[in-house]
Amino acid sequence: MIARTGLRARLAQRAFLGLLIVSWLPFFVRAVQIYAAANVPQASFLAPTPETFRQFLDQQEVWVFFLTVYGGAGLIAHDRRANALQIYLSKPLTRAEYVFGKFAILATWLLLVTWVPAILLLVVQVAFAGNFDFLLKNVYLFPAITLFAFVQVAAITSAMLALSSLSNSSRFVGILFAALLFFSQALFGVLRVVTGDTRLAWMSLPNAVNQVGDAIFRLPVRYDAPWPLALGMVILLIGLSALTLERRVRGVEVVA
Repeated sequence: MIARTGLRARLAQRAFLGLLIVSWLPFFVRAVQIYAAANVPQASFLAPTPETFRQFLDQQEVWVFFLTVYGGAGLIAHDRRANALQIYLSKPLTRAEYVFGKFAILATWLLLVTWVPAILLLVVQVAFAGNFDFLLKNVYLFPAITLFAFVQVAAITSAMLALSSLSNSSRFVGILFAALLFFSQALFGVLRVVTGDTRLAWMSLPNAVNQVGDAIFRLPVRYDAPWPLALGMVILLIGLSALTLERRVRGVEVVA
């Protein structure tokens, strides 16, 4: 119920719907690229590779950020401000069901701009090529896209929900989320200059997720940090977010 209501509420907002539509523009650009590679001999250099799908998911990061801030900052903060959290949890609704419902709302939007278009690009490649050669040679792409998208979405959604539970102001939550990403990136940048290497890339959530993504796609990792360490960072963040939600999402007894 919570997930269905939340999804419908966002779809009724033109600004959010517009953002969702714009976030699919990179998909159409990639689809045209794949079509040209399959049908125009001069454009054969545009033929997709496994790295093409990894690069596409990299491109979608900016839309993941905007959709997370727009669609996730107020998921719990608005309920806290309106004292609706206590009402929700005074009904036959467990805390886990409430959190999962909120999680499902944001996760759906993020998967809609990462996993769904990436998988559709695989379908487009097969359709335009007229055969399954590329897919059979790179059969790991489907599970790689799926695993990476779900790791990325789980980390981002967990972090945003935890932050949303800390305040009654969605604007402040959005600022906190941006600070979490940009401060960790800035800190890594400083340490990179000081140490002269990228072994501390795991300190930044976006870098940690990307390091794991490169490993999942069987590509050379972009940082010196071991990818299992980056994965550990992602798991730790999800765990801390779950702990925060366990402490912050609590109902009160409603006396008739």
